[in-house]
Amino acid sequence: MNEKRLGFIGVGAMGGPMARRLLDAGYALTICDVNAKAAAPLVKKGAKRVKSPKQVADLETTILVSLPTPNVVHEVALGENGIVHGKAVKDYVDLSTTGSVMAIKVAKWLEAKRISVLDCPVSGGIRGAEVGSLALMMSGPKALANRVKPALEIIGNNLFYIGKTRGAGQTMKLTNNFLSAIGTVSTSEAITLGVKAGLDPAVMIDVLNASSGRNSATQDKFPKSVLTGTYDKSMATRLLLKDVRLCTEEAEALEVPMWMGAAVRQFLTYAVSQGKGDDPSISLVKLYEEWAGVEVAKKAKRKPGAKRKTAGKK
Repeated sequence: MNEKRLGFIGVGAMGGPMARRLLDAGYALTICDVNAKAAAPLVKKGAKRVKSPKQVADLETTILVSLPTPNVVHEVALGENGIVHGKAVKDYVDLSTTGSVMAIKVAKWLEAKRISVLDCPVSGGIRGAEVGSLALMMSGPKALANRVKPALEIIGNNLFYIGKTRGAGQTMKLTNNFLSAIGTVSTSEAITLGVKAGLDPAVMIDVLNASSGRNSATQDKFPKSVLTGTYDKSMATRLLLKDVRLCTEEAEALEVPMWMGAAVRQFLTYAVSQGKGDDPSISLVKLYEEWAGVEVAKKAKRKPGAKRKTAGKK
């Protein structure tokens, strides 16, 4: 790996902030994205934009990809103008969430061309990508994980080597996103119930975060995105559905029952069918607000964590 040169394919909501951090750290990047608007800020900062994944692979020995779906990953890696046909590429790092089936397929074909493959999905959302606090779940050759570690440490501060088994990082990521989806949906239900009953949602969040019901939605998403009324900085609902679908499909293949997975998948499918697919997934609470006839943000009398009266004190 050339220490300060990388290819980066997919510079959208997650890839863009990761690529920006690498540029700020002094890396020279060759980037590729079908969206010129997404690539423009990085080009302005010094990145070189090319038209195809193959062109990136002709120029760079190490390539990172951050892409939205398994089909896109397949096309970028193995398509007619894919990385597999590049002349220079030696190392491939997939930061996407694609599921183990696609990860194994891509690894098989790339490794046949003597390209080392590291499965490395990330977690932490857009905020984590912006500030470099992502968790990275690596699986594949340990030597490759060590080679790219300096670059990955710029992207995230929690690096986990899951093992050498192909697709293991993807399975780990899917279990994480499954739990995250359940947290988002169940918190939406619980907070809406409380508000309908007359509770202050900010007080609810404080109580939940001091109790056994706390989760990533109560600790981060609801205080920052729901109670503020911004509903931002979370993955699109259609992508959350994609991750839950991949997780339940892996469970079915391994004959592991997932009752909660099936329920959340059904709810997310409904939300997407109602035109909510491109909305931030945290805005799913709006469906519950509509059904219950309440507005969560408007019922918050203060910010979560703000100084509050305590029993026995004046």
